[in-house]
Amino acid sequence: MTAPCINPAWYTPAWSLPGITAFTTTRSGGYSSAPWDSLNLGDHVGDDPVTVARNRAVVQSSLPGGTRIQWLEQVHGVSVIEATGSGSPRADACWSAQPGVACTVMTADCMPVLFASVDGRVVAAAHAGWRGLLAGVLEETIAAMNVAPGQLQAWLGPAIGPGAFEVGPEVRESFLSAAADSSAFVPSARQGHYQADLYALARQRLLARGLLRIDGGEFCTFRQPSQFFSYRRDGKTGRMASLILINPR
Repeated sequence: MTAPCINPAWYTPAWSLPGITAFTTTRSGGYSSAPWDSLNLGDHVGDDPVTVARNRAVVQSSLPGGTRIQWLEQVHGVSVIEATGSGSPRADACWSAQPGVACTVMTADCMPVLFASVDGRVVAAAHAGWRGLLAGVLEETIAAMNVAPGQLQAWLGPAIGPGAFEVGPEVRESFLSAAADSSAFVPSARQGHYQADLYALARQRLLARGLLRIDGGEFCTFRQPSQFFSYRRDGKTGRMASLILINPR
């Protein structure tokens, strides 16, 4: 097995789990030209497919030898599949207990959440924009992993930060109706609108589910343009990938 060689510009969870590889890519280190420059991993955003394949090969080369990446066709829903490392099934989260299969989600403002059991036997990745978060994609992912929530840890990867994510009153009301704490919403300069904190909303839901180990949440894709793609900032842009796997044995 070839050991992982993770790009130092990418971000990794603060946890220490032997036998687990997990990281989020940034926008640097690839081959795409503007506006997808440079490590765009999305094959649905108008970039040249050959270039996207080269970029995905960069990520593949950073993983342990023999790893298969599970790409998804994401739809802002709550469907969770077991990752096999083949195809691009329609889902917004995937889990695996099989070594050598990388659970993967792509984002460019939405929040990637990586999960791992503390014994390193089950991992998962979820794509949580506000719609998926509200609909319960994190809860569905936890249920699919079939591990006691107290034995899980979660990492909140790069997403749009609370100072840059403005939403209308209907979004706030929807979350409050689902028992969210109103502290996750601060009135914005625009009348009747709010700055929403995706990280706080995710933590509230994970804590309510029984998770005690929650890390990450210090990023802002919108305000860190040299590091991250942001759909809300740029419109036409690339996608980062967040991956987690049990290393091949």
